[in-house]
Amino acid sequence: MSPRPLLAPTFARTRLGSGPGLLLAHGAGSSLAGTYGPVLEALAARYTVVGIDYPGSGDTPRSATALSVDDLADQLVAAADAEGVDRFAVSGYSLGGPVAIRTATRHPERVTALVLTASFPHRDNRLALASSVWSKIAASGDRELLAEFQLMMALGTQALESMPADQLQQTLGYVAATAADGSSEQTDLVGQVDVRDDLAGLKVPTLVVSTTDDRLTSTALHRRLAETIPDAQLAEIATGHLPMLERTEEWLQLVTDFLDKHHA
Repeated sequence: MSPRPLLAPTFARTRLGSGPGLLLAHGAGSSLAGTYGPVLEALAARYTVVGIDYPGSGDTPRSATALSVDDLADQLVAAADAEGVDRFAVSGYSLGGPVAIRTATRHPERVTALVLTASFPHRDNRLALASSVWSKIAASGDRELLAEFQLMMALGTQALESMPADQLQQTLGYVAATAADGSSEQTDLVGQVDVRDDLAGLKVPTLVVSTTDDRLTSTALHRRLAETIPDAQLAEIATGHLPMLERTEEWLQLVTDFLDKHHA
């Protein structure tokens, strides 16, 4: 496959650190900082980290048209090009997983490894329903209701039930204040994306991190990724959909151990 032509970068991007290249693809309704903030400094101590904010997240304006996983993948690579990073591993969280997979499919000569956390190759019925409800709440503009739905669905049982009432209210306030303006469009994409046809052709070392108390993306979807991508490794972490918050160091260790082994 011949290399794709360079694309002009139009999304807000972040570059940090030095070392081997690592691209970051965030989850729906979040941002680069919202998804990877707890581990960005540690990752930048080992790698040249480049990430983008999807339309309606961070400093990237909302899109007037429906989002596509191809465009997100190509813009991620365009950000790497703009920062002079030629080859890279890609870490994708939740919706970022299909973005990472499509990046490897569309730019196979550039990608050295994949890390897919709490991710999915396509929607199952639960994810279809959750993304539909999420999108409708986000479109309504009711940020408090959106925060309640997000915490109920995303936090694992232990993390949620261990919160005192005052901490829960503070967390709801923070989630409401930081919700991405483009949450509705991004969660619409969650309900539409399907990268199953990409999986068998992937030829890079891949780690699938399964969040075992996840109410959004099921362990069955995680296992489908691991079982279909050739020679993929599966690692489990006992969290809900937010391992970067619930077990930050454990998640970081899984990611860096794999990348240090497979991504020089």
